Amino acid sequence: MSIARRSLLAAGAALLVSAAPAQAQTVTLKVHHFLPSTSNVHVNLISTWCAKIAKESADRLKCQIYPAMTLGGAPAQLFDQARDGVADIVWTLPTYSAGRFLKSEVFELPFLTRSAKGSSQAFWHYVQKHAQDEFRGVKPLWLHTNDGSSFHMGKGKTVARLEDLKGLKIRAATRLNSRMLAALGATPVQMPLPAVPESIAKGVIDGAMVPWEGVPAVKLHEIAGSHVNVPAGAGKFANSIFAFVMNQAKYNSLPADLKKVIDDNSGPAASAWAGGTGFDGVVTANQKLASDRGNAISALSAAELQRWVQASANVDDEWVKEVSAKGANGKALLDDARALIAQYDK
Repeated sequence: MSIARRSLLAAGAALLVSAAPAQAQTVTLKVHHFLPSTSNVHVNLISTWCAKIAKESADRLKCQIYPAMTLGGAPAQLFDQARDGVADIVWTLPTYSAGRFLKSEVFELPFLTRSAKGSSQAFWHYVQKHAQDEFRGVKPLWLHTNDGSSFHMGKGKTVARLEDLKGLKIRAATRLNSRMLAALGATPVQMPLPAVPESIAKGVIDGAMVPWEGVPAVKLHEIAGSHVNVPAGAGKFANSIFAFVMNQAKYNSLPADLKKVIDDNSGPAASAWAGGTGFDGVVTANQKLASDRGNAISALSAAELQRWVQASANVDDEWVKEVSAKGANGKALLDDARALIAQYDK
């Protein structure tokens, strides 16, 4: 064998040896969120997604999930933790950071969303078109809404007409939710979900706006006496936006085949899955938990709902003015959010 041929074989062998570790690279992703490990989102969304990318990568992508803020910090800091690399991936409610996600916040306006599956797809496409600057430094994997907030009232209290809200202290989920409640005559009280049952039981608040998905996590059906929904097919009272995002530099550091696994489990389809499976899919079962306890579950009439919509119309107007003052076209953004929701709710 010639010296040149031996040199070529040796070089090829060295290349194979050096390539082997890269091909077998295993990446552990730190995933951080604010809910307990028993929550629906942890079990049925985050853990399920992590199991899927592990399987599709032949266990070369693995998650180390840190629930309930066990990596430190507060829920409002989660987005920055992903952007700054404290965590590789976070699941968060962006508008915990008030004022930073004004354009994305449109999906939290009252009576706008109808289903989590439809509005989650709409939200994904809306961000790609209008709000990528609000997610600078991270790679959105899935974006979604919840199933829409309903009223959950303490025992002996009920809400059937607009006048019933006057003077009631109601837990609000977001700042736009607070504005809506104030416009309807209630007194909004913002507090984290885990504090709601005790606050109702002790009379600190009269009721709470919470999506049905969140009811069993805090056993709200055991404390509340009645529950009020919008009429079937109508826009929900309120909503919240959620984001499952990855540190951009961490994503960029992955080899091409592992990037593909992440990409295959991201985007509008993953957003639809998160909204549909994680939220729409549990509403019926969670309502049954309440009805099985003898709680009253009702819906506003269509005529009564219109009174509520008209009474809170200024919330949309205020948002449009606020966003427009920051240089965006608030009316055009709201119109496009409505159009996207109509498109994906079909």
